[in-house]
Amino acid sequence: MIKRTISCSPTQYNWILKVLFWRRGLYPPPPGESDIIGLEVAGTVDSLGPGVKTNWKPDERVMALLSGGGYAEYVAVPEELLMPVPSNLTLCQAAAVPEAWLTAFQLLDFIGTVKEGEVVLVHAGGSGVGTAAVQLVRLFGAVPVVTAGSPEKLKMAEKLGAAAGFNYKEGSFAKGVHDFTGGKGANVILDCIGGCNWEQNVSCLAVDGRWVLYGTMGGRSVDGDLLGKLLSKRGHLLSSLLRSRSLQYKANLVKAFSRRVLPHFSDQSASLKPVIDSTFSLEDIAEAHRHMEANRNMGKIVVNVIPQKQETQ
Repeated sequence: MIKRTISCSPTQYNWILKVLFWRRGLYPPPPGESDIIGLEVAGTVDSLGPGVKTNWKPDERVMALLSGGGYAEYVAVPEELLMPVPSNLTLCQAAAVPEAWLTAFQLLDFIGTVKEGEVVLVHAGGSGVGTAAVQLVRLFGAVPVVTAGSPEKLKMAEKLGAAAGFNYKEGSFAKGVHDFTGGKGANVILDCIGGCNWEQNVSCLAVDGRWVLYGTMGGRSVDGDLLGKLLSKRGHLLSSLLRSRSLQYKANLVKAFSRRVLPHFSDQSASLKPVIDSTFSLEDIAEAHRHMEANRNMGKIVVNVIPQKQETQ
């Protein structure tokens, strides 16, 4: 284990919902994990525990995936879940990487097995996971299209690489996907919405497509012939949660991400970048949550736990 000082910890919309569930006892931390909220952080190594096998050094800039504790000043992290902060990212930028980008990478690579040339529909394209997924889909040589609830979020997603965007408040995104693909549909759907979108999702899913569910912000109930319609497409309904995965699974995920994705944050083209909406101090955490609950943010909201000099952030 490595004890590390936390400088910044981000928050995103699905995490706000989890906090609300957590307060009601519906989203408890895994056994043995911290009751303090926060699933991803960036900071510096404070000290190394006994048995550490890797070459991390005190004061080294790192970011990490957590199962809890991200709003604390210090946290003990298994060495397998640490990643170096790319040289061109500040700590606050780096704090927006671990959970959102590892979630998107897991959904696209481990679960959805996205292939070059495929069309990937990303719901909530202006969210932390959504903005990461758009960029990763492009990195993998596939074609991202998104849904979002405002023209501003759609415009941002398109700047990140989305080939098309559909405002779900103004019309059928399924029709938009059909028009974009010439009626073939999306090969992969990343879905954090769930219930309210099921019929449109099945409608715009390609034959043999993969529908990857990782959230239920739009409800958990489904009324209608979901199974029959999914069967007619030979569709695959897949699901995944990252937080409840084993340490070994997360370690393998971090290793694969570090090899395939992390270099693209700091290469000459800097082709990948975390999207930061705003930064709040820990004293203003309630305001950060209110800002998120209003659903006006684009990308991640970062909480600066320990204010530092600007050049170290």
